[in-house]
Amino acid sequence: MLQTAGRMDVLGTETAFEVLARANALAAQGHSIINLGIGQPDFPTPAHIVEAGRKALTDGHHGYTPANGIPGLRAAVAADLLRRHTIEVSPDRVLVVPGGKVTMFFAIMIFGEPGTEILYPNPGFPIYESVIRFSGATPVPIRLSETADFSFSADEVLDKITPRTRLIIINSPANPTGGVVPRYELNRLVAGLERHPQVAVLSDEIYGEILYDGAEHTSLLRYPSIRDRLILLDGWSKTYAMTGWRLGYGVWPEALLDHAERLAINCHSCVNAAAQYAGIAALTGPREPVHRMVAAFAERRDNRRHQLRRVWRRPPALLLCQQPRGDRGSNREDQEISRR
Repeated sequence: MLQTAGRMDVLGTETAFEVLARANALAAQGHSIINLGIGQPDFPTPAHIVEAGRKALTDGHHGYTPANGIPGLRAAVAADLLRRHTIEVSPDRVLVVPGGKVTMFFAIMIFGEPGTEILYPNPGFPIYESVIRFSGATPVPIRLSETADFSFSADEVLDKITPRTRLIIINSPANPTGGVVPRYELNRLVAGLERHPQVAVLSDEIYGEILYDGAEHTSLLRYPSIRDRLILLDGWSKTYAMTGWRLGYGVWPEALLDHAERLAINCHSCVNAAAQYAGIAALTGPREPVHRMVAAFAERRDNRRHQLRRVWRRPPALLLCQQPRGDRGSNREDQEISRR
C-alpha cells in the first residue's frame, strides 16, 4: 500500500467545489439548477477583457513570462491601487499568481511551522484553517460576531497575540458573511500591532470593490506603520467576473518578496500570458461593467430576501437577517435560510 505524508491527513478541502461538481452533473442530466454554493459571479467576463486575451493569443503571447508577472500588468496593478487607495506601491513589489489562493498559501507556508500560531477569521474561508494546520502551525480563530455586523473587536484580536503568533489574517469584505470591518476597528488593531512588530499581517481584500449600502472598504495598505510586514491579497476573479482565468496578485513587503518569488518559481513558473494581458485590460478599461455588476448583485440580494420572507411568512426575527455589506463569496446566508 502506498504511504503518504502524515500531514496530508490534516489538509481539508473547499466543499463549494464538491457542490459545484454535483450541480454540474445534475445540470448535464437536464435538471434546472440554482447553485448556492460556489462564489462565482454569474456574469460573463466583460467583452473588452475577453478581446484583450484573444488578441494576446493572436499576437503570439504563448510562452513563458517573467515569474512575477509581465511588467505592464504589475504597473497596472500599482496604478489601480493608487486609484482606489491613494497609496503608491512599487510594481516591483507586486507578484502576479494564478488566482487569489496562491498568495494566501505562500504567506501561511512562509510563517507556519510547528510551535507557531496563526490567527484567522471565523466564520471564514475554510482554506485558511486548512492550510494553517497543513503548515504545522496552530490555527487561532478570530471571532466574527453577528451582533457586530460580522466584524471583530480589535481588542479581542490583540489579546490573542502570544509570543508564538507569527501571522494574522484579515478578510474584509469577508467571505462568507459579507461583513466589513469598520475603519475605527482597523485603526485600533493597527495601533495595537505596533506593540508586536514580530507579527505579520495578511490582508485578503479580494472583495474590496463589491460593496453595498454605502459601505466603505479600508485597505490595510493605508497604514504606514505595518507596511513593512503587510501582505496584500487581491485579484480579478470577483470584481471582473474572471474566476476561470486564474489571475491574482500579492503585494509583498521587501523583506518577504524573495521568499514569495522563489515559492512561485518552484510552484507554477509563471501565469498564463494571455490572462495577464486580459488583466491589464480589466484594470485600465471602463469601470461601467463593474458598477453594473455590483448594482445587480445588490438588487438581487434585496429581492431574494423579500421573496423568501413572503414564501416562509415568518416574522423577520426568525430569519437570518444580517444584511451583507460586501460580497460574500458564497451564498451562505441563503443556505442558512433555506435550512430553516
